[in-house]
Amino acid sequence: MRSIFHATAVLLLHFFLTATFCLGIRTIGGGDGSGFGFSEAPDYRNGVGCPVSVNKELVSSCDPSLVHVAMTLDSEYLRGSIAAVHSVLRHASCPENIFLHFIAAEFDPASPRVLSKLVRSTFPSLNFKIYIFREDTVINLISSSIRQALENPLNYARNYLGDILDLCVDRVIYLDSDLVVVDDISKLWNTTLTKSRVIGAPEYCHANFTKYFTDWFWSDPVISRVFQSRTPCYFNTGVMVMDLGRWREGNYRRRIENWMEIQRKRRIYELGSLPPFLLVFAGNVEAIDHRWNQHGLGGDNVRGSCRSLHPGPVSLLHWSGKGKPWVRLDARKPCPIDYLWEPYDLYKGSLVKHQSSSSSFSSSIFLGFSSYLL
Repeated sequence: MRSIFHATAVLLLHFFLTATFCLGIRTIGGGDGSGFGFSEAPDYRNGVGCPVSVNKELVSSCDPSLVHVAMTLDSEYLRGSIAAVHSVLRHASCPENIFLHFIAAEFDPASPRVLSKLVRSTFPSLNFKIYIFREDTVINLISSSIRQALENPLNYARNYLGDILDLCVDRVIYLDSDLVVVDDISKLWNTTLTKSRVIGAPEYCHANFTKYFTDWFWSDPVISRVFQSRTPCYFNTGVMVMDLGRWREGNYRRRIENWMEIQRKRRIYELGSLPPFLLVFAGNVEAIDHRWNQHGLGGDNVRGSCRSLHPGPVSLLHWSGKGKPWVRLDARKPCPIDYLWEPYDLYKGSLVKHQSSSSSFSSSIFLGFSSYLL
């Protein structure tokens, strides 16, 4: 417990001592009718020793010096996506070498033009591209889940990155929209995928793996045999390093779809897009340090709850689960952990709205843990 408090206190001290830049940044209004408005992020520039782009005037997604990050972008989670990008840039040693690949839903209320304008006004120096995900690609493969939000077709866009992104992009970091990165993302990018592995992610081998599938699945001698030659461990698909070259060669998109088709007929799991990934990859994942996905901060998938950080160092905080930090902060019912997300929030009005509550929280937390910080 002491280590959890220590990690939380250190992170809070760092964030609140360095968050003063937010007070002077400009607000971008939703004058185009989109209804969205975000403050312009600071202009983050490369540090010493960063790779030099092949063409400084026109950055291409095929530039080998780039760090590629893929995220979804939609109206519902837009505030989370913007905060996530902000966190990536703020902690990157070479922010100008980061290329964001945004996947937007075909029928999202915000058009690609509006989304592109919003991203450009919020992050003027960001290299990015917006791709349109056709929902009919996957809509007929999606089965009902324990929570309706998990049935959103855009949750399955990660299955199609090998098809959507430019063919010259052979490696990408996939990130969910409900997280913040508090470390240099180039460290995650430099992960080596050994033994021809296709993806890397933090593994959790002490989790009860059986609970991710129904009793029917485990009682079927043919289907459950998929794990016979593997030692499967749970991993969260919200943070993955993906070798898209190997992904395309192995036609892994089709392998995942095959399991989704079985699910439609026989109900072999209850969650949404996670179990098909487990069926294909569990037991054959490059294990990445747990610091890169402190997940579950949103609580369980049905009720939601307040949770603390896991013991150990932290490089990425992930609000997977039902509770999202921006929703709880706006409702003035935040969990303590939500104040670690708040410094990256660029949504207009949020700085004024929560200033008193966050100041009060930070003061009390530092008083309570002062002996750990000295």
